[in-house]
Amino acid sequence: MIVAGDIGGTKAKLALFEENLEPKQIATVPSRKYPNLHTIIREYLEQCGNPEVSAAVFALPGPVENGICATTNLPWVIDSKVLATECGIPAIHLLNDLEANAYGIETLPKESLEELSPGRGKCVGNRAVVSPGTGLGEAGIFWDGKSYHPFACEGGHSDFSPQDELQVKLFTYLKERFGHVSYERVLSGPGLYNLYQFFIEVMGREQSSEIAEKMKEEDPGKVITHHALNGESELCSETLDLFISILGAEVGNCGLKFMAWGGIYLGGGIPPKILPKLRESRFLEAVTSKGRMSSVVRKMPVHVILDDKTALRGAAHFVIS
Repeated sequence: MIVAGDIGGTKAKLALFEENLEPKQIATVPSRKYPNLHTIIREYLEQCGNPEVSAAVFALPGPVENGICATTNLPWVIDSKVLATECGIPAIHLLNDLEANAYGIETLPKESLEELSPGRGKCVGNRAVVSPGTGLGEAGIFWDGKSYHPFACEGGHSDFSPQDELQVKLFTYLKERFGHVSYERVLSGPGLYNLYQFFIEVMGREQSSEIAEKMKEEDPGKVITHHALNGESELCSETLDLFISILGAEVGNCGLKFMAWGGIYLGGGIPPKILPKLRESRFLEAVTSKGRMSSVVRKMPVHVILDDKTALRGAAHFVIS
């Protein structure tokens, strides 16, 4: 029996696995309410009746170096050897969360993927994963001619590149606020709220008092998405449209950087929630608007990952295989 965990900046999901890669006793807890990861693990194993565990693997939001991860959106530094001792587990592996997501793609049935563009049809080759959620994760999957090999990167923290006058104004606004402007400052839950504030503070849009009150009680990104998809707020609609355009541009960027003939996969918590917008022409036009390379990107299939347990399965797959 192994324990696998998908540890995000907002919530942590844990499950027990055997060789069939079907998760058992899934539990989800709010990450930020815990002081560290080993407290979450111990609590989970106690709730499961303290089963005999031979190994554990955790997908984490941040770069993993020599078995150590300083998480990007959580105030934790996790050492696999220290964690194994604290939890009494013989072997613990740490993976970048997008690397785990990439491993998980191989385990997904067709119904867990939403095709946005078929590209040039069924083909093999490198793949790319782009996952906006609490942060922006990215990963590559190398095809060696026989099998796929996922690898982590931190491309979400690369420099945001504005594409038109509106985005130049956005860049200037974010530059004044944050100094360095990464794609994660735009393409994430907090990034969506940054766009919303930009439209109010720079573009002079008016915010309704009802939405302002909701944002005091609920996650602002979710409020924006809800009102945009339901056509209840012009400001929220403008915000989500800009988000979609920038996301499309970065998805196309990753397609070119990884030469993703095998497909580009959108993971994370946001894409499944905004599928109606992703199906609109605005998104794919932004994906394929790459000048002399536009015809290349058009040949790359684009999918949305619908299964929110993909990283969990991928982490388990990494250990079991």
